[in-house]
Amino acid sequence: MPRFHPLEITDIRRETDSAVVLSLSPKSGDFSFAPGQYLTFRKEFEGAELRRCYSVCSTPEEGLKVGIKAVDGGVFSSFANRDLQIGDTLEAMPPMGSFGAKIAASNLGFAGGSGITPLLSIIKNSLQADDNASFILVYANRSVASTMFRDELQDLKDRFLNRFHVIHILEDNAQDIELFAGRLDAEKLEGLFKSWVNISAVEQAFICGPAPMMEVVKTGLLAHLEASRISIEQFLSDQPGRAAQKAVSLESAAPRGALQATVLLDGVSYEVPLDDETSVLQAALDAKLDAPYACRAGVCSTCKARLITGEVEMRANQALEDYEVEQGYILTCQSHAKTEKIVVDYDG
Repeated sequence: MPRFHPLEITDIRRETDSAVVLSLSPKSGDFSFAPGQYLTFRKEFEGAELRRCYSVCSTPEEGLKVGIKAVDGGVFSSFANRDLQIGDTLEAMPPMGSFGAKIAASNLGFAGGSGITPLLSIIKNSLQADDNASFILVYANRSVASTMFRDELQDLKDRFLNRFHVIHILEDNAQDIELFAGRLDAEKLEGLFKSWVNISAVEQAFICGPAPMMEVVKTGLLAHLEASRISIEQFLSDQPGRAAQKAVSLESAAPRGALQATVLLDGVSYEVPLDDETSVLQAALDAKLDAPYACRAGVCSTCKARLITGEVEMRANQALEDYEVEQGYILTCQSHAKTEKIVVDYDG
């Protein structure tokens, strides 16, 4: 099961006025990563633990780097942009995620704002690893000034002239081509497919950015591509505002029903009481178990475990592939027991 390890900040690069790139050196643990993966960080603010996921923006050859854009009301992202210094230490789980697992020869990416972070890693890796690979990136931002990795993308464009193309769509800046101005909506998407992107040649598409943009793009892509050719990465959290709520102790928790979960964690078996309105993850946390989690919204897969016995209702799943569900994996943050007894294995 993944555990938190210390990472030293060896460099901080100001990417835009509201975004930084952190170079990280692990002090322990295996932090080898694949393109498109993310790190789950944790830190205490005012006595409460906060966990956030940030994508790796580098290739393995470049070392471990993450991009963090400050958001309004974002405690961790603001802390990373304003307070962190070279030599500081952050705690993170080893890299996770499978966003970049389906890189093909002909790829199309859609990024919005900081959603470029995992895509940058995927793009660089695919172009450098395969001389036949091509990538078209549609990158939506509010303005030129807010565009992360603008210079690096231009360098990649110059280096891979015939294999990498970038289409910038900007809300606030005048564009020579009207199609590239304003928000990326369904009409613009079809305009891109008609004149700028040969969608019939695309083998794999990637989407990462704000939820409304991703929904528009996903719907538009499904009119042209099979769902298996579309990879989506999104990070949500049940922890808006300052910090996570503290786990409730068993003594102060609401009365449990007759349901029982056996939780296998780090080679030890624990009996955990729960009811049908309490998720498996929350029941484990209430029992003071160090179960892994991050977003608690069903999108990051950090809390993934295998269901060995019994049945659960998984109320949201935007992280597990169909084959993983068929193999018995569940997102414990979204799973509620449907049978009197369930057995969940975090180690499997």
